[in-house]
Amino acid sequence: MDTILPSEIKARLAQGEQLTLIDVREDEEVAEGMIQGAIHIPLGQLPERLSEIPQVDEVILVCRSGNRSGRALGYLEANGYKGLKNMTGGMLEWED
Repeated sequence: MDTILPSEIKARLAQGEQLTLIDVREDEEVAEGMIQGAIHIPLGQLPERLSEIPQVDEVILVCRSGNRSGRALGYLEANGYKGLKNMTGGMLEWED
């Protein structure tokens, strides 16, 4: 499983890079804040919302701790997605 550190994402965003981020947390978790520009698709809704996930070179998956986003990565890989990365440590490691 390909991973990426929150600090790497921050550095790339600070340089103005446009990243494809999918936040798979639940509504009440996202209400506490999410990475600007991320697409919110709760893990349980992935199957019916696959069309909302762009088929690009890199898709970064985010959750609270890195566990659910890891499951999402496996599911998307099984559905033919490439270039997937799991943000290690999740939003617990993200400091605004």
